[in-house]
Amino acid sequence: MGVRAAVAGASGYTGGELLRLILGHPSLELGPVAAGSSAGAPVTSVHPQLPELAGHALGPADPDLLGSADLVFLALPPAESAALAAALPSHAAVVDLSASFRLADPGDWSSYYPTPHPGTWTYGLPELPGARKRIRSARRVASPGCYATAAIVALAPLLAAGLADPQDIVIVAASGTSGAGRRPAGALLATEVMGAVSAYQVGGTHRHIPEMEQALAGVGGQRATISFTPLLAPMPRGILATCTARLAPGQPSHRHLRAALATAYRDEPFVHVLPDGQWPTTVPTPCTCRPPPTRTPAGPSWSPPWTTWARGPPDKPSRPRTSCSVCRKPLA
Repeated sequence: MGVRAAVAGASGYTGGELLRLILGHPSLELGPVAAGSSAGAPVTSVHPQLPELAGHALGPADPDLLGSADLVFLALPPAESAALAAALPSHAAVVDLSASFRLADPGDWSSYYPTPHPGTWTYGLPELPGARKRIRSARRVASPGCYATAAIVALAPLLAAGLADPQDIVIVAASGTSGAGRRPAGALLATEVMGAVSAYQVGGTHRHIPEMEQALAGVGGQRATISFTPLLAPMPRGILATCTARLAPGQPSHRHLRAALATAYRDEPFVHVLPDGQWPTTVPTPCTCRPPPTRTPAGPSWSPPWTTWARGPPDKPSRPRTSCSVCRKPLA
């Protein structure tokens, strides 16, 4: 038996990704799934890409039922997430994917959110120095924001190494429409988005700014100031962030900058430093059905996704995997 994971907010885009990742993880099994207004609906009615969950229905967001799992994921808007987190049993291990518990400074929170500051949990970006150890020992973890992750991963090694000036950082990032969630909005209609790129929440009003500044100040040892312009791009998902900072005194070379990034992410399976001269793109990378190496005492070893077992709902037995856990391609 694996770690039993519950998901609140399972009908949204983030919730659907959580379900996909849980089903494909060899150490997790799916527990209760809740979806507020969609309670009672079949999971596949909102996530047809998850045929493994055929016959499984979305349930209510019952704190006691969710808290019976070994691990609870909250994929809800900040106010709803904070309220449900407060109602969960105190012993529950929780990962919150909203912004509710990311910010340490109540002043930063009140500048961007209308509700009282709900508290601060361990920040869940394992690629930051020392973060992986803190996450392992925490019972409550705040998952980082989407734009924040892109910017922090790009800049943190340079600030930590003293190669870039944390003052006057400029970030321009384009995001796909799914970043706004599943609730309908006129600005997200296909007729409004297709063929156009538009800026929004400009002039320092985007809520991820204090999160970026907090994390980058933590690794750089001094206050970071950021000018951030988010763009809505005509694509369903993905982020392309251009992050600019002044070089630190002494003008480190291109080689020093690349070396800092390569060293920081050498053993990180989810961050890839591209070859010199190659630029990132949001075009999906075809899955090779071969995951990153798993570190073992004897060295790297491969764990192909087709050697694991798919874990379904509690009332359905585990079964051999028939598709790749990454790209969902059928396996021969």
